[in-house]
Amino acid sequence: MIIDVHTHINNYHEEKGVSLENCLNLLTESMDEEHIDYALVLTSYKVNEHRPSTSKVVEAIAGRKNLGVVAGISYLNFKQSDLQEINEYLRDGLIKGLKLYPGYEPFYPYDNRLKVIYDMAVEFDVPVMFHSGDTYSPTGRIKFSHPIHIDDVAVDNPEMKIVICHLGNPWIKDCMEVVYKNKNVFTDFSGLVLGNFSEKFEKYMKKEIEEMITYAGDPKYLLYGTDWPISNMDSYLKFIKELDLPEEKKELIMWKNAAELFKIDVSVL
Repeated sequence: MIIDVHTHINNYHEEKGVSLENCLNLLTESMDEEHIDYALVLTSYKVNEHRPSTSKVVEAIAGRKNLGVVAGISYLNFKQSDLQEINEYLRDGLIKGLKLYPGYEPFYPYDNRLKVIYDMAVEFDVPVMFHSGDTYSPTGRIKFSHPIHIDDVAVDNPEMKIVICHLGNPWIKDCMEVVYKNKNVFTDFSGLVLGNFSEKFEKYMKKEIEEMITYAGDPKYLLYGTDWPISNMDSYLKFIKELDLPEEKKELIMWKNAAELFKIDVSVL
């Protein structure tokens, strides 16, 4: 079984809008080709013709048992009405987690403005995912997206489940320490490349992840994610197959950790 915890249906490269239904169909076609059983769709901190709102995505995936939604929240722009909508979705089990985008927006994850969001995540026992590391956009401010800042959040919110996205790349060792120290922190290795892994970079990242597991221990904290469509699914699957790990540890990474963390009912897949 394979669960991809990090996909998007944003139109990153299109000059004109593409329908949400077409984006979802392209995602599920890619999943079928690579035998991906389930994927989480992360909505954006922006809403425009290229980036659909959480409400539209929740509505569009109704009936698609192999897709779930993680609600993107804008630090700069969220309002009480947005939180009320998310609260209702969480209450009804329509979203699996929350996502914040430090770096793309100028804030540190430990900002007090976010306490209401963190309290909501604890109340409904869902993870909060944080963009971390390099930004896809050159206008991002990476001082805000360093994974070391997640340590403050983890210490101040010990009951909240946290996911550091992208291994905090390039600060993988810092991410490693935050994960090792805080038992409520997980990480995914999505978005490490644009498109496909080159042979040289694949070798480099393979070593980095194996060292992380050596340091931080049994990979119950590590999640499989691609950042599709920025990164290609087939290249990511090849990468995971090359990791020097026993099959039972690969199973944790590929689906077991995600199923437990995001409460995904794999019996219906």
